Amino acid sequence: MKDDEIDYSDIPETDARFWEGAELVLPANKERVTIRLDRDVVDWFKDHGKGYQTRINAVLRAFVNGRRGSER
Repeated sequence: MKDDEIDYSDIPETDARFWEGAELVLPANKERVTIRLDRDVVDWFKDHGKGYQTRINAVLRAFVNGRRGSER
């Protein structure tokens, strides 16, 4: 679909007031590490396309977030 084919009729336009409380939040820097993973695990992530390292990070992030509450 081209931009000029998109129907924006149900989306209100924004003005300067809308952005007054906006804050730019940049993601934290990532740390380069070397890690050994099973070949089939890496292959599975790679088979799902570009960005496999980001997806591996997302899985690890979900695991960490799930465990944070249970460590008390």
